[in-house]
This record gives sequence, structure tokens and C-alpha cells, in this order.
Amino acid sequence: MTKFLISFPSEAMVFPEEDFEAVSADSHAVIEEAKAAGVYVFGGGIDESVAPILVAADGTFAEGAYPRGTAPNGGYTVLELPTREAAVEWAAKLATACRCSQEVRQFGYDPAS
Repeated sequence: MTKFLISFPSEAMVFPEEDFEAVSADSHAVIEEAKAAGVYVFGGGIDESVAPILVAADGTFAEGAYPRGTAPNGGYTVLELPTREAAVEWAAKLATACRCSQEVRQFGYDPAS
């Protein structure tokens, strides 16, 4: 089984405010379905009100992110699935529930995980 990251940036979720409860309920329903299917690993959203901290190789740290990168935001779900096609199917469910496109990325195999 392979782990897949299904995600979207915050700015992708654009819907009328009155739809918030339905979007929340629909997205939680998909997560519950993934849990019931035994494929759910982890999920959540980045708390954008908390600044990132960059920790250097020597252990020193400072508020901020990599200077050349964009700060991750939005929502993330990690599922463990048998195929890329299955990941696309779950991403389609999440896209419908969240009312926005989802990006699918495959984690590299790590025998220790």
C-alpha cells in the first residue's frame, strides 16, 4: 500500500458563506468514510494564524519559513491506498465535498514507515 497526500490551498476554497455548514458536513463525511474503509492515515488544515518556525541544522530556530518557498496552507489528507487510481477516486470525493480541486501526490516508499 502507498501513502498519498490529497490537498488544496486555502485560496481554492471559494463558496458562499451560507454553504459553510454543508461544506464542513460533506468533507467530514468523506473523512469518516475513509476511516471506515481503513485507508485514513491523517488529515487536517494548517492553522494559518500561527507563524511557522524554521529550525536550522544546528538546532537554532527563528520564526519564518524557507525564504524561497511558499508557505503551505489549506487542507491536507493522507490516505494509504493500493493504487494511484484509488487516490484519484478519493480526491474526487474530497473535491466534491470541499467544492474545490484537490492535488494528489504520492509519498516515496520508506521501509521504516
